[in-house]
Amino acid sequence: MENPSNHSTPPDQDPAEGLHINETEEPLIHWLHVVIRLCVRVLAVLMTLVIIWSVADVAWVLYERATTSPLGLLNVNDILVSFGAFMATLIAIEIFLNIVLYLRDDVLHVKLVLATALMAIARKVIVLDYKTVEPEYIWATAAVVFALSIGYWLVVKKAN
Repeated sequence: MENPSNHSTPPDQDPAEGLHINETEEPLIHWLHVVIRLCVRVLAVLMTLVIIWSVADVAWVLYERATTSPLGLLNVNDILVSFGAFMATLIAIEIFLNIVLYLRDDVLHVKLVLATALMAIARKVIVLDYKTVEPEYIWATAAVVFALSIGYWLVVKKAN
C-alpha cells in the first residue's frame, strides 16, 4: 500500500487553497468551496465597513461627550462609554484579522480566536455596571476570563 504523503500535489490543485479538492473528481464540492471563499471575502468587506463605522462612532462619542457641559470634562461614565466604543472597534479589527487569516491559510487559528475572545470579555468587564449585576454573573464572567486565559497560555506555551 502506498503512503499518501509521498504523492505530490496534482497540477489542478492549488496548495494555497487549503482543501486540495480535485475539481474533476468532486466538481460540486469544489464549486461549494469557491462559493464559501467568495462569501468570506464579502464578510471581509463588510467587516471593513463596520470598522470604519465604528471609528466614526468613537470619534462621535468623544466629540459628543467633550462638548457637553462642563465643556471638555469627562466624568467616569463618559470615560467608560469611550472605552467601550474603543474596545468594540478593536474587537471588530480582531474579527477582521480572523477573516483574513481564514482566507490566507484556510485554518482556524486558535491563538487569534482566543485573543479576540479575551478582548471581548475584557470589554465586558470594563463596561460592566457592578451596582446592577448579580454576583453570579460576576463569578461566571470571572470563570470565562480564567478559562480563556488558561487556554491562551496553553496555546502560547505549546507554540514556544
